[in-house]
Amino acid sequence: MSMSMMDTPSPHPDLNRNRLPTLFEVLSRQTLAPVDLFSFYIFMRDQQRSVDYLDFWLDVSQHMSLCRHYVRELRRSVLVETPDLEKQGSKRSSYILDHMGEMNDPSGPSTNLNGDEKMRDQHLSAYLRQENGNGANHSPHSSLGSQQSGLRGSGDRPSNGTDRERPPRPSFMTNGSPGRTNSNSPAHTVARADIRASAEKILYTFLLPGSEREIILPQGILTDITTSIEEEGRDDPEVFDAAKDYTFQAMERDAFPGFLRAKALGNLVPPSSFLRLCLGLLGMFGAFWAGFACILLDKPKHIRCWLILPFTIGVYCLSSQQYSIDPVLALAGLSEYTFMNWSRIREPYIRKLMNKRAMMVLLFTVLIGVCLIVLFIFVPGHRL
Repeated sequence: MSMSMMDTPSPHPDLNRNRLPTLFEVLSRQTLAPVDLFSFYIFMRDQQRSVDYLDFWLDVSQHMSLCRHYVRELRRSVLVETPDLEKQGSKRSSYILDHMGEMNDPSGPSTNLNGDEKMRDQHLSAYLRQENGNGANHSPHSSLGSQQSGLRGSGDRPSNGTDRERPPRPSFMTNGSPGRTNSNSPAHTVARADIRASAEKILYTFLLPGSEREIILPQGILTDITTSIEEEGRDDPEVFDAAKDYTFQAMERDAFPGFLRAKALGNLVPPSSFLRLCLGLLGMFGAFWAGFACILLDKPKHIRCWLILPFTIGVYCLSSQQYSIDPVLALAGLSEYTFMNWSRIREPYIRKLMNKRAMMVLLFTVLIGVCLIVLFIFVPGHRL
């Protein structure tokens, strides 16, 4: 899965957002912990058990980034090598390059793009198709992308920090030195073969039946993508548009609501909640056992005051498990992303929401705990 997805710096998070974020904002890296892309990846991997869909989405985004970076460099080299191109009258490919415009890398589905963005994407895909048609035929089965489709860059995972977006790294999918390319422009960091290999890697890793990390997509979408890449030789970003939209909608419908419940309304992961359930039941068992023993043995009140400890532990742990939030840690600004690993709550609205829920759980814990403690301390004893 590739995380150096965009050629431009990552968008600044909206610190004035007074609502829960959308999936589009999370994938665009416009949010902070605990509702950032890193946390969403961990959630998809550990709780939703469907991280392959997110990896597919990010690999397609990386493929789009490679295409944009390649065309941007090619346009730059054309302007450097042929400064009088406009005076001579450009060919169709040069016209497309000249009218590509600023190429940002939207992270949402293609249906969310405005007219200008759609037009730029269409120009990008049209240019790549035209260039691919003018080049040599490429065999998908003998390509470097198919031979190395099992290789995954470990440095491309989401990182828990304030990473800046970088241009796509020099691809491992091409042979030779980084400075050598198959284009006429000097020292491209992205070669034309990288784009082809990237498309094949996505196909062979996620889409073909029996592939390494096969995801479930409608058969019509799979057939169209397979035909476009293997038979028509296409590798432009439009090949994956339908699959990308379908994956986005699936994550938005099936995974993202659970992610918001887990990270925006709570700060515990399931193993921690289960641990608190065990500790809470153990504490309540000890508290009731000791409480009834003190009553039936007619122990004085200063001895019964020791019941405060097990009742407090039991009620606190059970309340934390019930609401999936540890109120003390939430008020301290901490959220758990894996078992016993904590990160700061940096999203302002989430911090505000978490503080409210923590206070509510804390008041509930104090109320129940006080009631039980008063009952078992002040009830008259009767020695059997």
